[in-house]
Amino acid sequence: MTTSVLVVGAGPVGLATAIEAVSQGFATTIVDPRRGPIDKACGEGLMPGALAALKRWGIDPPGRPLLGVRYQNARTHVEHRFPGTPGRGVRRLTLHSALEQAAKSRGVEFHEDNVVAVHNRQDGVVVETQSGGTLQADYLLACDGLHSPIARSEGLHATRKTTATSRYGLRQHFAIEPWSDLIGVYYSAIAELYVTPVADDEVGIAILGPRGLSLEEALSSVPDVGRRLDGVPRTSTLRGAGPFPQKTSARTHGRVLLVGDASGYVDAITGEGLRVGFAQAVHAVSALAAKNPKAYEASWRTATREFRVLTHGLSFLATSPLRPLIVPGAKALPAVFGSIVNALAR
Repeated sequence: MTTSVLVVGAGPVGLATAIEAVSQGFATTIVDPRRGPIDKACGEGLMPGALAALKRWGIDPPGRPLLGVRYQNARTHVEHRFPGTPGRGVRRLTLHSALEQAAKSRGVEFHEDNVVAVHNRQDGVVVETQSGGTLQADYLLACDGLHSPIARSEGLHATRKTTATSRYGLRQHFAIEPWSDLIGVYYSAIAELYVTPVADDEVGIAILGPRGLSLEEALSSVPDVGRRLDGVPRTSTLRGAGPFPQKTSARTHGRVLLVGDASGYVDAITGEGLRVGFAQAVHAVSALAAKNPKAYEASWRTATREFRVLTHGLSFLATSPLRPLIVPGAKALPAVFGSIVNALAR
């Protein structure tokens, strides 16, 4: 099989990348061994900027409006509402289905297989698959996630040792009417809980904490949430992710470009992985359209700079002795807290 652009990974960022590529006139194929829709541990809160990116491709998934963000600990809280357009809580499966349908309607080809080898040549890329076949493309866009095998095979993955401050994520849904129209971020001594309304009768709970932390331990550390969810039916399979962070030494190597989590990931603390991933998709395809894949490195840095700076800062605070000061500090400096929320919402 021969194509212009081969996208490896059919998650939301991979699908968005394929949609952008075919919209720019590239014959585009996605390869992934999984059949959609594909679920994943994530917060599921789409910021206003992420919704704007989706509308670029005519995608408007159903969900629950999110009007802002509320930080809370056992003693105090602070909240800030998005200026202008609200965000939206959208189940990962719902988002994936909408993106997949849009990709298929635009003529993106789907190849259900696993990539086992990549040959990055001067005139194109040849991929060997688990089924024994080969795929040829002018360019390969690796959207294969946090632990990207392609980033590793291309020598772009920067090895990091797991440390005591490495964080992991969990996600579970509960059949309960949301008690707020804000994304709730609850800080306890052992975890952060992100409560996202995703429907009129369902909330998603995403947890960040140390390795081995259980859902029950995390919920019990935040009594306000734990009491609300006691005895409430669970509506999804418990999923996990991590460790965070993951680093890459570069985002381009010959005709292979890394997009989304595959290009590096700081922490899930801001919940803005999709917005940034969608922006990377546009920049990567623009570089290909200009026949200058190396240009993606600079545009990737520009597109992710604010996100990386904010996330590094928040992650440092969350894993340091200053952690107890996050919520009272945000309350004492509401203008600063609001500017951070607004920056992440764009």
